[in-house]
Amino acid sequence: MKTRKSKTLRKVHVRTPGSKSKVAYKKRKPAKSKCSSCGETLKGVPRGRPYQLKKISKSKKRPERIYGGVLCSKCLKRKLIRGARKYE
Repeated sequence: MKTRKSKTLRKVHVRTPGSKSKVAYKKRKPAKSKCSSCGETLKGVPRGRPYQLKKISKSKKRPERIYGGVLCSKCLKRKLIRGARKYE
């Protein structure tokens, strides 16, 4: 197990059944997902550990569109316009 004094675990104050307050150590949330093109944080993509993401449906894990969860809407728009102009 990881050492408790390191910053890998976060401190959470928990109320015990005996009405005492104790410090519990939990793992941190993963980083926000970023656009692979520009690096902007993606909207509609939840942050969570794998055991939490396993419980939600696939449609809630990322947007229901092409390149959903990979590109932001601005980069996707640019990519589609570039692709359409190629075949003009």
